[in-house]
Amino acid sequence: MALNVLITGGARGIGEGIVKQLTAAGHNVAFCGRKDAPEFHEQAAKIAAEAKVQCRYYQCDVSKPEDRSNLIASFVRDFGSLDVLVNNAGVAPEVRADLLDMSPESFDRVMGINLRGPFLLTQLAAKEMMKAPKDKFRCIVNIGSVSADYASINRGEYCLSKAAIAMSTKLFAVRLADEGICVYEIRPGVIKTDMTGTVSAKYDKMIAEGLTLQRRWGYPEDIGKAVAALVSGAFGYSTGQVVNVDGGLSILRF
Repeated sequence: MALNVLITGGARGIGEGIVKQLTAAGHNVAFCGRKDAPEFHEQAAKIAAEAKVQCRYYQCDVSKPEDRSNLIASFVRDFGSLDVLVNNAGVAPEVRADLLDMSPESFDRVMGINLRGPFLLTQLAAKEMMKAPKDKFRCIVNIGSVSADYASINRGEYCLSKAAIAMSTKLFAVRLADEGICVYEIRPGVIKTDMTGTVSAKYDKMIAEGLTLQRRWGYPEDIGKAVAALVSGAFGYSTGQVVNVDGGLSILRF
């Protein structure tokens, strides 16, 4: 059954991988980003034509209250109902500074986009989803990170935001269980995107030396496939669970 899915930050990287997998599965999808650029609207139109589903792009900065409200209202107006929210939008620090030198501005920027935005957007989305019958499948998927557990002292604000997303997943899973809404978290490992582009040589070496059990980079489509599995309803009795998509990075070993 086709669902109506809203994906934040879906124009490129992991978000784009999620959009492609879900539209290929026959779901109607909207994705958003901070820029109101013509190429993103064209990208959505191309996806819609190729996958023969609805696909739209909306401008939205999830850290801004008015943008969040407009996003939900626009989505419901255009798609009729909201069945799935994928909280994917996220940023790394603009400057990788030592923990002792992290600026308040960087802390606020990362937490605003990575935590405050998705948390408050989930509030709005959940209230909209609750208008549907409880036996209709609906879910929320948070894209977290292995950085929820792995400390990186030159991007502490990012780690903190992802650790908080882990708790956000648990909180909403508890609150929404009786409403029939599942909440999941996916934790990507080392994924080949723009965000990791500046440190690709470092990770090439680490992966070759055994950082991950599967000695390759992860790709956006790896995350997209995991989201598609959750959205399919196959894990309907697994609310609140974390899915690691990290090539075995998180397995403790000697």
